[in-house]
Amino acid sequence: MSKKIPSPCIDVCKFRRAGHCIGCSMTKSQKKLFKAIKRPDQQEAFVEMLVCQQKQMGRYTHWGPAYLKKLRKKKAKMKITLEG
Repeated sequence: MSKKIPSPCIDVCKFRRAGHCIGCSMTKSQKKLFKAIKRPDQQEAFVEMLVCQQKQMGRYTHWGPAYLKKLRKKKAKMKITLEG
């Protein structure tokens, strides 16, 4: 796992749902935190936490396919499985 994992952001960036982005569910502070994380294993753990957050909040079924497309484009791989 040498490649950096791309940000979970899918370039929607509309903070509505109680400060959470309607595209990826991250808050502004979570976006800053992800940028500060340098180790790929920690980035992957962050994405896993984000998936749990999205499941809890609901209405984020569009994110998985969009993020998988971003991963393929950047040629990045993750150990976790994203549901589409």
